[in-house]
Amino acid sequence: MAKFSPEQVWFTNEKELLSLIDSGVLVPEPKKVSFHAPSFTHHKTNHYCSSTNAFPTISVTGSRCALNCGHCGGKVLETMHPATTPTKLIALAEKLKQKGALGCLVSGGCLPNGSVPLKQFIPTLGKIKRKLGLTVIVHTGLLNTQMAEALKNERVDAALIDVIGSDETIKQICNLNATVGDYENSLKALHTAGLPCVPHVIVGLQNGKLSCEFQSLEMIARYDPSALVVIVFMPLHGTVMEEVEAPPPIAVAKVLAVARLMFPATPLALGCMRPKGNHRIETDTLALKAGVNAVAFPSEEAVKLATSEGFEISFSPYCCSQIYANNKSK
Repeated sequence: MAKFSPEQVWFTNEKELLSLIDSGVLVPEPKKVSFHAPSFTHHKTNHYCSSTNAFPTISVTGSRCALNCGHCGGKVLETMHPATTPTKLIALAEKLKQKGALGCLVSGGCLPNGSVPLKQFIPTLGKIKRKLGLTVIVHTGLLNTQMAEALKNERVDAALIDVIGSDETIKQICNLNATVGDYENSLKALHTAGLPCVPHVIVGLQNGKLSCEFQSLEMIARYDPSALVVIVFMPLHGTVMEEVEAPPPIAVAKVLAVARLMFPATPLALGCMRPKGNHRIETDTLALKAGVNAVAFPSEEAVKLATSEGFEISFSPYCCSQIYANNKSK
């Protein structure tokens, strides 16, 4: 793997990239992959069926978000359980626990400054950990060291943060008056606090084209993430980018290959946000060859490929960001 640099792979052409991926040199040894199907959406294949309750998502803002990002427009929030006060959050967590929940992802829409308004919920997150014993993951948005330390003190299991390496994309797509430096400061805050951090890189966020993904990965590499998740822009109905084409699978594969080279010892996952259908089949196949350790909501074809290639396979109801925690559901 050392003969290829991340920079070389980033600037390689499609033929050379496919040759590298097909060679198998990016696949870590021993060959193992974890397939994840949390309760974010229903997922059923011949190999695994997701639980409706094991690992749900919760929004502390309901469907509200001040940014109205071009790629999301708050549509993703509509799929989450709303819990807009600490009292509602603990009541929902108790209800979910009774139904068999193992953990949850607590997220929400952003404030105008790019942060998720978690401050008033932090003591409640601690109660969910101590009283209910659930795995608690939070999607933070931009944050400072004080917020990161507060989450760490309440024993939150991990923080997820989308990382964007272009001021232009931050402003044009996310409608956010912030800079790349603000994202780096957030990564630094999480690192300083010692809170497990799982950054997400969105392939094709700049109108479906590769743009700042390499810069995002370089920034993340300075802060020793617990795991790294690559997700893919997909046009959502009702958003201003609904007519924008998703990046092709080979573009996703390029980002994954660069990430594998840049983070040889860091768990790497292909996350839940990505197109379905034939796009997913091709993306999943390339992702396995590019050396991912985990795939969320895998296609049937991905599981078959992993089996035929001799991978040690496991299935998990946890969010794929928890790949660093050695598949706690096993």
